[in-house]
Amino acid sequence: MAIPNPNILVVEDDRETRTLIAKYLRNNACNVTAVSDGREMSRAMADHRVDLIILDVMLPGEDGLSLCRKVRAEAQTPIIMLTARGEDVDRIVGLEMGADDYLPKPFNPRELLARINAVLRRQAAAQAASSIEGASTLAFEGWRIDLRLRELRNPEGARVAVTSAEFDLLRTFCERPGRVLSRDSLLDLTQGRNTGSFERSIDVLVSRIRRKIEPNPADPTIIKTVRSGGYLFTPRTEPARTEAASTEAVTAPLSS
Repeated sequence: MAIPNPNILVVEDDRETRTLIAKYLRNNACNVTAVSDGREMSRAMADHRVDLIILDVMLPGEDGLSLCRKVRAEAQTPIIMLTARGEDVDRIVGLEMGADDYLPKPFNPRELLARINAVLRRQAAAQAASSIEGASTLAFEGWRIDLRLRELRNPEGARVAVTSAEFDLLRTFCERPGRVLSRDSLLDLTQGRNTGSFERSIDVLVSRIRRKIEPNPADPTIIKTVRSGGYLFTPRTEPARTEAASTEAVTAPLSS
């Protein structure tokens, strides 16, 4: 889970479906509040923090689309819409109202859980990007990357030498934590399409960076390879207080 033990609010008027969803999510490390209509939904949201809402479209009284619009007018709480209707127009309307995802009934509970995880990951990445925007120094797992001085320092505060290309790639990862980045997109973000570089150059740079920041480069946990996808920077990145540059010795040799 992008959020450990997320608080999920299920708004579903069908008791059997509501019970099924709640039981499955509780068995998968979620805290679940299950209600049957918009009034109970409002009370639940007023009583405690909600990390994500699973909202049925066809509800007694105020329907899910209207409730989605009201929630979105006041908060950015992620919403996954559920509906017995599978037409594209219903899905489009739900998304236009501010829903983050849409799942037609009947559905596999495992798919719902996968969509919850995906939505929470996207939200976490967006929040991280917002918090680090404009920061001059970023931190992850004790490491610090100074965007102004173009320096990398390890958890002990010593400067680790990196080439310009390595720095640009690491910066790109730090500014987009929790997102799967393809090799094509990494080339675009770091070198541009007019440099004549190839996807393989990204793999080489990732390998070099791993040797400098990974506890075990042979089994990377910071920059993970996503099969058929690209790379994923796993740590949480946050702004770091700018400190005066120290004079510690360089701890890693320059790469050619």
